[in-house]
Amino acid sequence: MAPHGSTAPNGASPEDRASDDQASSESPLLRGTPSSGDAPETGGTGEGIDRSIETPVFTPTRVAAGLAAVLLLGALAYGVWTTATGGQVYNVDRDKVTVSRVQQGDFQEFIAVTGTAVPEKTVFLSAEEGGRVEAVPTRAGAQVQAGTPILRLSNNDLRLELADTETRLAEQRSSMQQLRMSMEERRLSLQRDLADIRNQIRRLEREFKRQKRLHEQDLIADRTFQRTRDDLRYQRRRLELTQSAYRQDSLSFRSQLQQQRRQRQRLDEQYEVIQESVESLTVRAPIDGQLTSLDAEVGQTIGRGERIGRVDNTEDFKLRAQVDEFYIERVQHGQTATTDALGDTSHTLTVDRIYPEVEDGRFEVDLAVQGGSPPGLRRGQTARLRLQLGQPQAATLLARGGFYQSTGGNWAYVLTDDGSSAVRRPIRLGRQNPNHFEVLDGLEPGDRVITSSYDTFGDADRLSLE
Repeated sequence: MAPHGSTAPNGASPEDRASDDQASSESPLLRGTPSSGDAPETGGTGEGIDRSIETPVFTPTRVAAGLAAVLLLGALAYGVWTTATGGQVYNVDRDKVTVSRVQQGDFQEFIAVTGTAVPEKTVFLSAEEGGRVEAVPTRAGAQVQAGTPILRLSNNDLRLELADTETRLAEQRSSMQQLRMSMEERRLSLQRDLADIRNQIRRLEREFKRQKRLHEQDLIADRTFQRTRDDLRYQRRRLELTQSAYRQDSLSFRSQLQQQRRQRQRLDEQYEVIQESVESLTVRAPIDGQLTSLDAEVGQTIGRGERIGRVDNTEDFKLRAQVDEFYIERVQHGQTATTDALGDTSHTLTVDRIYPEVEDGRFEVDLAVQGGSPPGLRRGQTARLRLQLGQPQAATLLARGGFYQSTGGNWAYVLTDDGSSAVRRPIRLGRQNPNHFEVLDGLEPGDRVITSSYDTFGDADRLSLE
């Protein structure tokens, strides 16, 4: 140490040198000045000394970049790519994947459809005659029997027409009665005439025989004999004419009576039609079942033929399903379907009807529940159905999974015997249903396959299951 009051080299005091050493040890960033070697010439103005200090700024972009770097380091620390086994290996959490065992079984090709319960028999209610609603004795939702009154209409025109027809029928009955009486009177009159004529003829015949004998003996005049003979001829001719009139009157009366009867029949038929129309103003349930809908209120005017409600036979239901038109050639009458959504037990259904219309790319089929529909089933209730296409066939089966989207069914990760890893293996799949793939090649029964998604595995040849 230099003695007190001595000067340091270059003429600087120790205190000045210490201050310079401290300044020189500070970072140029903290001082805001470049190093001595890089300092610009200032011309002795002191500009370098007076430069402001720059403070680091943490922007969102810098923060995001930092987080990405941290995540990348974490991922690399978990999923380590290595070539120790001759290929790329990716570490996977065993609990994060789904493993399915290849099985031998029957492959059933089927499609999943939704069936809607509809009654086996439904009858729509329509107003046979228009009128004003007078009463609605039965409300929607009620159980009804055939013939139960549902609503009553009034129609004054029909009732007036019925009354007019009744009057005409009464007049027709009176006319027919008068005709019969006239016919009977005429018949009796002609019968009396015939009886009288026959009596005259018999009397004249006796007189003619007597006078003929006397005339032959010249005991009576010719004039008297001729008069008796002429009277006999007249009565005989009169008999023929009266008999002919009797026959003609009979035919005429019979014709008139037939005409009256035809008129009466037409009036009777007209009356029956009008009477049925009047009776139809009371709308009744056509079958036993449930009145599931009714659109009518007291005072409402309903037109002839207007639909007003529906009665369902709730004893038995069927399921109606919509099927994609792609399967229109493969759905046949009698094919079966199954469902577990109609109660506690599984149910088998049979295709009972195929509707020919295609609308919006779909067609409808009706399926009958074998053994009858389960109790408690209601109109509109839905159930998922498995509609079978063809007969079951023996096949090697693999459960469906998300791996198919990544591989197209061309390869899969198959677990090793010890289950510690999974190796990429080429495979070939065939038909599929909502539950299984048909394995054609590359897998054997008992193989364990990762069937969950492969999106996070990249192109690894091998997965290490931890």
